[in-house]
Amino acid sequence: MDLKTKSFKDLIVWQKAYSLTLEIYRTTKTFPRHEIYGLTQQMRKAAISLPSNIAEGYGRKHKAEY
Repeated sequence: MDLKTKSFKDLIVWQKAYSLTLEIYRTTKTFPRHEIYGLTQQMRKAAISLPSNIAEGYGRKHKAEY
């Protein structure tokens, strides 16, 4: 049985990071309007960087980079 992943989306860590990102977007939607360019934007950028960096690392040519 071949256990290799076919996509970064098969990685449990990516799935959890993506779920966290969605939850942060849902939560920050309820923040006060005056925070849209402060705390809200900072939290969203930090959240999206998690699954993005995992996906980018998965696509690297050499395993050491991954």
